[in-house]
Amino acid sequence: MIMKRTMKKRISPILALAFTLTIFSAGCGRTDGAESAALSADGSQNTVQTPENGENAGAENTVQDSAVADLVVRFGDAGEAFTLHLYENETAAAIARHVGTADWRLPIYHYDDYEDWEVMQYYDIPSRYEVPSSPESITSEQAGTVYYSEPNRIILFYQDAEVSGEYTPVGYFDYTEEFVTAVEENPVLEGWGNKIVQISDGE
Repeated sequence: MIMKRTMKKRISPILALAFTLTIFSAGCGRTDGAESAALSADGSQNTVQTPENGENAGAENTVQDSAVADLVVRFGDAGEAFTLHLYENETAAAIARHVGTADWRLPIYHYDDYEDWEVMQYYDIPSRYEVPSSPESITSEQAGTVYYSEPNRIILFYQDAEVSGEYTPVGYFDYTEEFVTAVEENPVLEGWGNKIVQISDGE
């Protein structure tokens, strides 16, 4: 009887300690409504808000990437590459997204037989591509500026112009003599009777 009592006295403190540790660990492991930290690739610490009870978890964890990559444009099949700097808006983002899936090779059916052809060109996008727009009333354009015009048309002003229209700003080219020459001297495709412009994401 004495030996049994001694064993009971030794076991009880051990059980009590284990029970206490279990409760303490459970309390520390909770993340409801708490902020958890994650290390990015460069070793800096990013704070991520964890929503309570899973509410709006999808919305909280959605990554909003507002940065829009530049595009590469060539006037003609063997033309020099020029960078189209895109603005951060839905129209430019949609164009970049579509071009990212397949490079565009757009024909220029009219290049010298419409009003203001000396200062602008336009390229029609296939109707299968959906491009949102937020048109603004534009009356003055700087050389190198690119706009979107419904339905599915990209407009490039390669010279300064005073042309009125409802356009959505898309981006711009750095204005240089080489750029203007490339646009103006874009060769007509033999047997086609038109010119082409190539647009890619550069990858």
